Order: sequence, then structure tokens, then C-alpha cells
Amino acid sequence: MCGIVALFSKHETISEDSLKRATASLHHRGPDGQKSWVAPHRRVGLGHARLGIIDLRTGDQPIANEDENLHIVVNGEFYDFEQTQRDLKRWGYRLSTNSDSEIALHLYNEFGTQCLHHLRGEFAFVLWDERNELLFAARDRFGIKPLYYTVINDTLYVASEVKALLAAGVPAQWDPESFFQASNVSFDQQRTFFQGVYQVPPGYFLLASRYHTQLISYWDFNYPRTDDPLPEYTESEYIEKLRYTLDEAVRLRLRADVPVGCYLSGGLDSSALLGIAATHTSEPIRAFTISFDDAAYDEEAIARETATRTGANHQIIPVSQSDLADNFADAVWHGEVLFNNASSAAKYLMSKAVREAGYKVVLTGEGADEIFGGYPHLRRDMLLYNTQRQDEDTVQQLLSLQRNNAVSSGFMLPDGAAMSLASIKRTLGFVPTWIEANSATSIKVCPLYAPEFAAKFAHRDAYRIFLNQFDVQGQLAGRSPVHQSLYLWSKSIFLHYILRMLSDSVEMAHSVEGRLPFLDHHVVELVCKMPVSLKIRGMTEKYVLREAARPFLTDTVYHRQKHPFLAPPSTFKPNERLHELIQDTLRGSTMASLPFYNQAAVIALLDELPEMDDTTRTSIDFILMRLLSACILQERFGLTAPTI
Repeated sequence: MCGIVALFSKHETISEDSLKRATASLHHRGPDGQKSWVAPHRRVGLGHARLGIIDLRTGDQPIANEDENLHIVVNGEFYDFEQTQRDLKRWGYRLSTNSDSEIALHLYNEFGTQCLHHLRGEFAFVLWDERNELLFAARDRFGIKPLYYTVINDTLYVASEVKALLAAGVPAQWDPESFFQASNVSFDQQRTFFQGVYQVPPGYFLLASRYHTQLISYWDFNYPRTDDPLPEYTESEYIEKLRYTLDEAVRLRLRADVPVGCYLSGGLDSSALLGIAATHTSEPIRAFTISFDDAAYDEEAIARETATRTGANHQIIPVSQSDLADNFADAVWHGEVLFNNASSAAKYLMSKAVREAGYKVVLTGEGADEIFGGYPHLRRDMLLYNTQRQDEDTVQQLLSLQRNNAVSSGFMLPDGAAMSLASIKRTLGFVPTWIEANSATSIKVCPLYAPEFAAKFAHRDAYRIFLNQFDVQGQLAGRSPVHQSLYLWSKSIFLHYILRMLSDSVEMAHSVEGRLPFLDHHVVELVCKMPVSLKIRGMTEKYVLREAARPFLTDTVYHRQKHPFLAPPSTFKPNERLHELIQDTLRGSTMASLPFYNQAAVIALLDELPEMDDTTRTSIDFILMRLLSACILQERFGLTAPTI
């Protein structure tokens, strides 16, 4: 993984100083070297901050082809690249490095933008095609690697993080529209919290010439329609195919010129990855586990059992409320989004421990819940909307059991009344549980808004705006409700928060590359074709993964229900430093200057906390974390408020 920057001016020369400042701001993503290239006509420049993982000797970037009319900078990894290297050499190409990154350069020369269909991995890259005066920027199929852009005075700026765009001279302003959308459900795939700054969506590429800029989709989830022919394989055949395909995805991600470790929780996903990885290595794998000082949220004992079974070299990282408080602001600065929970600060500390242990690469389990249906809200969708073969008494009994999950209640499951979701119901025919849960939280936030902000957006339908970005007829209509819910979640919450906030940002803050085998597109395309009954059965989520990974799991993990990775709520520990940080910040001057909230109403909410029950405090902690991180974003980035 690395940090990349590109500047492209349609008419004027670019600022080489701006390019260097932007690249330097990404030092945490690439501490092993920084280089840049500026075209002779000085209208294009590429910058690269390198984290050396493959080809430590000759893999510096930017990389040019032999004729020096193509130049590329890459962030990420391309897997099975050795086979592509052999193909390229057979086709007559001369490779100047042994790195995986170079293959994208020559594949583009061979296939143009269709080169993306020949790439397997987690990546974002920018390529300059001098012959056609064309800038080509692409992001991987799922959005694992970030890629931001903006246009200022006819100059296109592209970078791995928003802070690099700001370092290049882009103004730092809040985007009220994004703030409104995110406060209700989620802003769309292209937006950020920064005015005028956008994302290349997952599975898209950007093409820019002197005369035109456009975004083009090259991949998407394709779930089967409910009236499609019966599944191609039997249940046992699907299990075997998944076991083989996931094994290949893990094996490919163990390829590195530096040691590879593994994140390990008490859950099915990371336990399966560690178990599979252990079969491909002769030495014990280093596994890293967070330990919280709250029994309801701590998974250390279960992780230890898995580590012992796999023979892993296990390292525990204890994280207290004080640790979370001390690192929360830095985690927000790296994440560039609003936080819902302090778990991101915990992952920030975990990645720091990984780097201090001498590791640059870890396998991590993000994505499994999104493709196998692992969340409590998806079980509820299955029970409510896929009941063809279940009697009503069974459905109600299982729903009652689900409500007993204290960690999920008030966070992933609805708690209290929701806002009007009529536009969702009219369009989809049902309301996904995760949207209902977000809406129930949104109602609690409404009394906290500043009058001007509330008035501006009073008549907006955030849920209509949210659905407007999707091809409902092409990608949602006729699909199982659970698959529809998964699709919408994967294009919103998963993209903006889990992949950015809990994965890339906190890992790269310490120059650690996370590799996500569950989001290998061969794995995802196989799982997408499976009937939803292989993903959720009653209260058993991720059924097909559970069975495929059974040889690698302890009995404890095999029988365990989903336990979301969350840090203990600050509202449960009023005398600890994290809660004190919230109280001090939300009663202070930065909160008073935020353009979206009424500080008096916020202080009144803080005063009510001691009288709340635990479920209410859990959902209120979600709100307080967003308020706290909004204050930190404004302070750390010097964000100003446009006219509301």
C-alpha cells in the first residue's frame, strides 16, 4: 500500500510545489520513499509515497513504460501478478521492475481501460496516457482503497486521502448536504464531508481529458433474481467451492517480501482466515487481538483458544477507555469521517502495535458480513421478509431472541420510533432493518440541530435522496430482501465507515497494509450466486462460511453468534477519560462554532445521561461519538462553514 497524488491542468502548468506538499502529507501511507514525476509540458504530475512490500529493491514509483508515454502510480496490491508478468513478457513487453504495480501499466497499453478486468486485488491507481492526453484513475471493485478528487480552476486533483488535496491548496469547507444525508442514512458513494471533494465510487474509473471528465462503472454486485432458475450447485458443492476459492484468496494474500500477520477477534471471519493461512505457512503466524476492559465487549479468551488451535504466535493489545481517549483525535484525523463508536481508535492502536512488532502486512476479515449476511439487522430482514417456509410463531420467537443481544441493541437494531420511511417502502416494498435503525437514531439527533441547519433541510427526504443514486430496477428489483439490504449497506455504510474508518485509514496511519481475502472478487462473485438460505438460517448467520471453514474453527467459534466489533460505550463509564473528553469537548468552544448543532441542546442531553437506561445510553453514545468527531474534524482540518 502507498499514497498517490495526481495533478492535471487542462490549460495551465501545474504547481510542482503543490504536488510535493500533497505527496509529503501522505508520508504515513508510504514512509519508505517519496518520488514524483512532472510531464515536460508541465500540465500533469504524479506523486507517490511508498510502503515497500513487493520488490523492495526496484519497485519505486512513478513507473514509466519503455517509450515513456505512459506513467503510473499505484496504491494497493495486485494478486497472482507473477502469471501476468509471464504473459506480458511473452507478448514482448520489457519489465523495468519486479513489482506487482507495473503490470497495470502494460495491461493498459494492451487493453485500455478494460485492463481492470485483468486485475485482482485491492487497489487505486492513476495513469497518464501521453499519446491520448488522457488521465485514467481507477478504484477497486469494492472501494477497499480510497481515491478522492476535486476540480479547482480547471485543474483536476486526485489523491489517496482528502488531507493530500488540502495540502495541495484545495479549500477546507464543510459540505452541509453531505452532513444532512449522513445524519439520516448515509451520503452517496461520491460524496465526502468536504465541500467540492468527491470519491471515485467502488468499481468505477475516472477518465479526464482537456475537454471532458467522466465516471464509468466497470463492476457491480449481481445478485440472482428470485425467479431465476434454481441454483447451479447443491449445498455441499457450494460449501466445497467456497472452501477452495477462499483458500486460494488467502494463499495469494500471503505473498509478500515482508512478514504477514493476521488480525484475530473471537469471531468466525478472522478465525477462519487464520486457520486457512496456517495451512500455507511453515512458521507460526503472528496474530493480533484487542482486549477491552469490559467483559461484554472483550473477545480475548475466545481468540486465545483459536490461536492455540492454529499454533499462532499470539499478541494481546489491551485497550482501556483512557487509551481510546488519548488516540481518538488522531484516528479521526486519519479517517476523515464522523465516527459512530470508539472502535476505530481501538483499531488505530492495534495497527500501531502491529507496526511496532515489525509487521507491514496483515490479513483482516472485513467484508465477510457484507457478502455472507453476518449482521443482526440482516437476520431480522430474513425473519420478517423471507418467511415463506417459516411459521409465524417461529419467526416471533427468533425475533425475541435477537432483541436480547445487548451489544447490537440500539446500534444495529431499531431502538424506538423511526422517521417516515415511506419513500423507501414505496420503492423497495419493504424497509431494510439497518435503515430503520439509522432512522430511529436520527430522530434522537433532530432536537440537537441548529435552527438554521434544521430549517434548510426541513423539507428534504434524505431517504429518497439516498435511493436516487442506485439503479433500483437493474440491481435491486426482483432480488431477495436480504440481498437488497446487503447491496445498499455495501454501497454506503460499509464503504464510508467500515472500509475507511475501521480498515484503510487506521491501518495506513501506521504504514500497515490490510489485505481482505473475503473481498477477493472471485470469492464475492461465487457467494453472490448462492441462494440467501445458504447465508442465513434462523439465528445462524454466514451459514455457508461456517460450514466451509468448519475444519479450521474451534467449537466455540463455530457455534457462536455474531458479535459486532465495538468498543465499550463511553456513556457506561462516566468517570473515565473518554467520557471526560466528550463532556469537555461538547461543552467547549469548538462545539459552539460547529454550524450544524445547537450547543445548548447538546449540553442538555449530556445532563440527562445519568438518568438513562443502558439501551438508551448505548444509542446515545453513537450520537455523542459523531458530535465529538465532528468537533475534531473541524479543529484538525480548519474546516470553515459555507452559508447554510
